[in-house]
Amino acid sequence: MASYPNLTRALRIGGAAFGLLLFAILIPGCMSTTVESGEAAVKYSVFGGTNLDDTVGEGIQVHAPWVDIIRYDVRVQEQLEEITALSSNGLSIGMDVSVRWKPDPTKLPQLHTTYGTDYYKKLVQPELRSAAREVVGLFTPEELYSSKREELQTEMITRVSQGVETEFVTVEAVLIRDVRLPKQIQNAIENKLQEEQEAQRYEFTLQKEKLEAERKRIEAEGEAEYQRIITESLSPSFLRFKGIEATRELAQSNNSKVVVVGGSESGGLPLILGGQ
Repeated sequence: MASYPNLTRALRIGGAAFGLLLFAILIPGCMSTTVESGEAAVKYSVFGGTNLDDTVGEGIQVHAPWVDIIRYDVRVQEQLEEITALSSNGLSIGMDVSVRWKPDPTKLPQLHTTYGTDYYKKLVQPELRSAAREVVGLFTPEELYSSKREELQTEMITRVSQGVETEFVTVEAVLIRDVRLPKQIQNAIENKLQEEQEAQRYEFTLQKEKLEAERKRIEAEGEAEYQRIITESLSPSFLRFKGIEATRELAQSNNSKVVVVGGSESGGLPLILGGQ
């Protein structure tokens, strides 16, 4: 049999190169997984199941082909829900409610084995809807539309948090974005609020007028008291004294004048009859 050393050598080199290329292509896809920023992961093996003692952190994770790296977003997440519930008097109330939550990274394997990657639909969403229906049933439509919305929101976050905190999830906030009432109920509430505002404005106007009337009364009383004091002080003797003082000042001036003292019509006061 003929020998072709060059051909044999070329085949060996080609086979090795193909093997290296195949290895380079297969290794990143089946034996390494990148856990992105803000993520954590759990390890699952077909031979041993989920590793309950280890949470995988960020970065490239090299693992055996029979091990899966299952990633979770461990940052704060938010979901908007449309919820319909009945008020205390049986009316249908529509609400837009958003919930903010995040999984506990240290309990991620337990979360994975209990609920899996769709834990929001299995845990958080049902707790949110249940809490909304329970709490809305404690209030009337008027309260939900105006004065009690903050109380409703506080009660909801308390109930949702209590429902999920033992299940490896933390609820950061529950926010009521909108409350929708039946149109006729909403119109009635708005009319009532408008009437209350008008009544408050009317009461304010009355109070203002009362204060203004009181101010005028006090001012008039003060003016009357002033006039009384002035009148009482203008006695004949006082007026005669002031007239004598004026006469003295007039007599000391350089202008020529005629002064008659003791006129009968003037009550004995000086009279100036002429002057230049």
